[in-house]
Amino acid sequence: MSKLVSRQAICGRVLKQAVCGMAALLFVSTAWGQMTFRNAVTGEELSLDEGRSEGRDTPAVKAFVQTGVNPYNEDRAVLPKAKELFSTACSGCHGHLGEGKIGPALNHSGWNYQIEEDKGLFEVIYGGATRQMGPQYEMLTQDEMLQIMAWIRHLYTGPAEDAVWLTEEQQKNFKPYKE
Repeated sequence: MSKLVSRQAICGRVLKQAVCGMAALLFVSTAWGQMTFRNAVTGEELSLDEGRSEGRDTPAVKAFVQTGVNPYNEDRAVLPKAKELFSTACSGCHGHLGEGKIGPALNHSGWNYQIEEDKGLFEVIYGGATRQMGPQYEMLTQDEMLQIMAWIRHLYTGPAEDAVWLTEEQQKNFKPYKE
């Protein structure tokens, strides 16, 4: 009987250590690895392996999937290309200045989804939303999505305090977009 009890105790400790080890491994891989991106409507995890393979390994995309912060927001050099991408992929629904047409306005803070943060904006573009906003992962590369996001941020006309993607210093110097 004592051998059985000691075997059960040993098995229990080993199992507990294995479960704790797996939980720690999961925590570490999530904390130090890629962020989890979710569908804006269903909450299901988005697979960043879907869609176009080019544009996944740029320095900007690599940094973004780790931090959820778009490095292009501070890179004015991408704006001409970003404007072109937005014009062809987004302006038909959202207007050429993000003022809204059949799709909602993107140039102020009255948004329907969690797009005040870069991660949320990416989730909507990549995975789609309700109504006519379908997923764009087959039309645009992840790098192009980040560039478009930078253009959307550039078009912002709302108050600086609502622009949570701006640093404190950027908020102090913020000037709303004017054509």
